Amino acid sequence: MTDARPLTDDLAAAFQIEGWPVRGRLVRLGAAVDEILSAHAYPEPVAGLLGEACALAALVGSSLKFEGRLIVQAQGDGPVRYVVADYDTSGTLRGFCRYDADEVAAVSTGFARPGAQTLLGKGVFVMTLDRGADFERTQGMTPIEGESLSLCAEHYFEQSEQVPTKVRLAVGRVATAEGESWRAGGAMIQIIAADDARGDTVEAWDRSRALFATLADDEILDPTITPETLLFRLFHEDGVRLENARALRAECRCSRDRIASTLKAFSAQDRADMVEDDGLIRVTCEYCSKVYELEPSEAEPA
Repeated sequence: MTDARPLTDDLAAAFQIEGWPVRGRLVRLGAAVDEILSAHAYPEPVAGLLGEACALAALVGSSLKFEGRLIVQAQGDGPVRYVVADYDTSGTLRGFCRYDADEVAAVSTGFARPGAQTLLGKGVFVMTLDRGADFERTQGMTPIEGESLSLCAEHYFEQSEQVPTKVRLAVGRVATAEGESWRAGGAMIQIIAADDARGDTVEAWDRSRALFATLADDEILDPTITPETLLFRLFHEDGVRLENARALRAECRCSRDRIASTLKAFSAQDRADMVEDDGLIRVTCEYCSKVYELEPSEAEPA
């Protein structure tokens, strides 16, 4: 029997403000992002940055009209060398960070959690569309600016697609009856270009941005506030409806076969150096931290 209850968590959905030339998207992440962030012992600022990347990947990726993946990544010369999150149109998310723990600790001594620019330093923010092996990947990039990946995304849309965009992201640990866990979420609005039917859209965009700016982190993260309630609080005077909600889940694409295939590309000497004292080769997935134990023979080319 199909569960007909509306989605309230781990979802991505579009929303429309009645009569406004504005389109929007909303993402709420609970168990999915907690699984991704809890797979590693990330320092809190690093986990926060990865949570932002996951929410952003779901926000943008869930709007794709084709089967494939959207990959959000940023890399620089700061304490966090690299952050990546990817969204598959089947509704799955994964992500990880590479960082220097001592350098992260050194920039985390203030009262506020260090953000994107402090953690990543000088570098680039990249969005990649992957439609599969039969298509060439398309990619756009912009410099890392500001202390949230939301600003990077806004600059990306402004430069790459010339679409005025506002993005809000939030990540934090929230106490529930089951204990404390990570949550993340975000929202995005974009103006629809003016035409003869719509007329000038500047006034509507200014008003929607002003209302959008009142969205608070605790509203995005609070599991007791439904998506419908959240949107009603923002745009209740004008009417807003949620559309095409899609379930999200954490899922890594690693497998024993993929690991073995990767090892086969190494030289015989490199593979021999990987063998541990008990005669096995162990490989840990960067995304989900699962450890694979392989016999050396499994890594030998056919």
